Amino acid sequence: MGRSIGKRAAGEVRILPVAVGGEIRAGESLCATLLAAARSLGLRFQEGDILVVKHKVVSKAEGAVVALDEIRPSAASLAWARRYGLDARVSELAGRESRRIVRRKRGVLITETRHGFICANSGVDVSNVDGGQHAVLLPVDPDGSAAKLRRELKKQVGIEIAVIVSDSFGRPWREGLTEVAIGVAGMRPLVDYRGRRDPHGYSLHATVDAVADELACAAGLVCGKLAGTPACIIRGYVYNRGRGGARALIRPAKNDLFR
Repeated sequence: MGRSIGKRAAGEVRILPVAVGGEIRAGESLCATLLAAARSLGLRFQEGDILVVKHKVVSKAEGAVVALDEIRPSAASLAWARRYGLDARVSELAGRESRRIVRRKRGVLITETRHGFICANSGVDVSNVDGGQHAVLLPVDPDGSAAKLRRELKKQVGIEIAVIVSDSFGRPWREGLTEVAIGVAGMRPLVDYRGRRDPHGYSLHATVDAVADELACAAGLVCGKLAGTPACIIRGYVYNRGRGGARALIRPAKNDLFR
């Protein structure tokens, strides 16, 4: 189970960017690449650090990259793309990677992925790849990807490090993108305050914080789209160690008022 910490830290939290030069290729050791990048910047992992990695480099290392010229769009994808000036190949991929279509309107395609994530185009992305020749998919098993990277890091540096794989999602009723945790290892992604009392003695009934998402958002401040920084180390945040995964962040349908 590991060590569990009853309350969140109130001290300083640092976000240390890990810039990586060049492209990540299929089959490349992401662990070795990130360790080399960190060392070149004079960074050394410490016990209790959290490594946040953008999913795109994880997907590239795992070979979750598709050549768009090999995609043959269906008639439906062609019609949809033609109507809104989209790339029919990306629309086709989004449909293939989805479990269901949640909403399709005015050129926006919102899907539920096989993982259970609700996002645009099933997370299929052409930006920051190679100028439009290939598309990157979400990792097949983001929690497994985070766990694998964590194991490799522990083997190399000999200490416990939590790992979060993040992606940028839009949100209902809110403009702009924000980061979410799609893969988590080495920490519990939720902190449950229900049953505890606030400073005024009131017993909390509904407060469960998605700390993995909050940490992913914090990382997004230095791992932006154009920053050339696919990873960062978050240091100083005291998290609940133990088994956990991003799947715990997906609300069950029976508790979801919008399904």
